[in-house]
This record gives sequence, C-alpha cells and structure tokens, in this order.
Amino acid sequence: MTEPPSHIPGKASRRAPAPQPPEPGLNIVSTPIGNLRDITLRALDALAGADRILAEDTRVARKLMDAYGISGKVLPYHDHNGAKVRPEILEALEAGERIVLVSDAGTPLISDPGYKLVREAVEAGHPVRALPGASALLTGLAAAGLPSDAFFFSGFLPPRTGTRKNRLKEMASIPGTLVFYESGLRLAASLADISSVLGEREAVVARELTKKFEEFRRGPVADLATFYAENGAPRGEITLLIGPGDGAESASIDIDAELRALIPGLGVKGAAAKIADATGLNKRELYARAQMIKDGKA
Repeated sequence: MTEPPSHIPGKASRRAPAPQPPEPGLNIVSTPIGNLRDITLRALDALAGADRILAEDTRVARKLMDAYGISGKVLPYHDHNGAKVRPEILEALEAGERIVLVSDAGTPLISDPGYKLVREAVEAGHPVRALPGASALLTGLAAAGLPSDAFFFSGFLPPRTGTRKNRLKEMASIPGTLVFYESGLRLAASLADISSVLGEREAVVARELTKKFEEFRRGPVADLATFYAENGAPRGEITLLIGPGDGAESASIDIDAELRALIPGLGVKGAAAKIADATGLNKRELYARAQMIKDGKA
C-alpha cells in the first residue's frame, strides 16, 4: 500500500501550495493524452518557468500552452534531429538552464523520444527529474478489468505477421497482463496473431482514452479479432491489453527432463526449438541449456 505524501497540509492549513518553477536540469514532464484538463499543477509550473521546452511536435505543445496562457521557447526534439541537437541541449544544461521535455501526449520516453537525451544527461552529471502525470499505458490498465499486479509493456508490436508472431512467442510465458500500443489499421491482424500464438485469453481494446469517444471493448481475443475484421479499422489511439495465460503448460514442464528426452532424436538445436514453440521460452537460452546437458555439464 502506498503511504500518503507527508507534505499534504492537514486541517490546520488549507492554503494551496505556492507555484513551483522547475529547478535547473532536465525535467521530464507528462502531458494530457486527450483531455486537456489532465495536466498537473506542477507540470504547468514547469512549462511556465522553463528556459526552453523540447517538444516532439511544437504545434501540439503550443496548443497545450495556449490553453493555459503559457508562453515560452519551444524547440523540436524528436528521433530525426536528436543526434544533432543533443550537444546544444547538454551545453544549456551545463550553463544551468531549466529544460523541460514533453511528448505529444502522455509520459515522455514511453514509446516516445527522449531515452538517449536522458542517458547522456545522466552520464554528464546533470540533474534529471520526472514529473508524473497522464499515461495511456496506466490509464488503460487501471480500467481494463484485467490483473494489474503484474504486467509487461511492449510498446508497438512489429508490423509484419512473421516478426510479430516471433515477438509474441517470446512473451507467451510472462505471468502478467501484456500491454501494447497499436494502430487501428493493424488491430485486427494483431489480434488474430495474438490468438494464434497465445491461445484463448481475455483481451481489452481501450480506444481514445480520456477523450469524448472513449471506448473499452472487452472479450476473448479471438472474438475481438473477428469483430474488428468484420467492422473495419477503428479510429483513434489504441491501448491493447491481453490477460495472462494460466501458466499451466510451461509450469508443468520439467525443461531439463524434456531436453534430455528430445536431444537424442532431434539434436540440441531441434530440441530447443521444439520446447520454445511449445512454451514460448527463449530459444537461445534453451539451446544453451541443451548444449550443457549434451556436454554433461548439467
């Protein structure tokens, strides 16, 4: 259970906290994922007090700032210009500037640019802090009705069926809810591949979170695949959640015993591949284990 923040005023003090301009360093600021009111007071303070604001799309950032009457220096930072502008940003941090990084929606770095900048800032010894806020990942998970005590987020699945199925096989034995972002155009195909690889699981398609046409569609993954194949690609931003499997297959298998039984007939490579297909376990790790068994080291 999370303890309540110790700085929240009690009954004796109902005065709102004073504005908190950002401190020098790199400030990672979360922005709304749809509803413009899903912005924290601390985020607004940071935007208003920043020396420069780095945005994936400056037009999107300006729309948010205009809604709250905030002006400031907004500069583009994205995958295409990151390598070129990072040295300049690091110089500004060295000079003591207060820099804010935002993405188009939600928490920066979560399937958005920013990791390389944060890493280089940390390596250079500059302060880096994150201001929490909206996230489609957590918003979808909270309302999905699927287990939330353990989950695995994997961003966008690969666009091609073959590589997508291979990625899903790697996640088959994860004991938690799987969360992805997906485009409407690929949703039906992705659901069909998920059903093929992971079997019958509960699934939730969370669409347009926090917006006017927010929708949660729940059901067995195969049924959802059929629905979207028949009704066409849905519009808007999509968070796709897949419930955990029962774990019975992989949990009931004694991997070493299975490898020992299969190696004489299939060889090391074939035995590892067969168990990987059956359980979703990592093929390279199984191969290494099989080789140890064959060599008498396990």
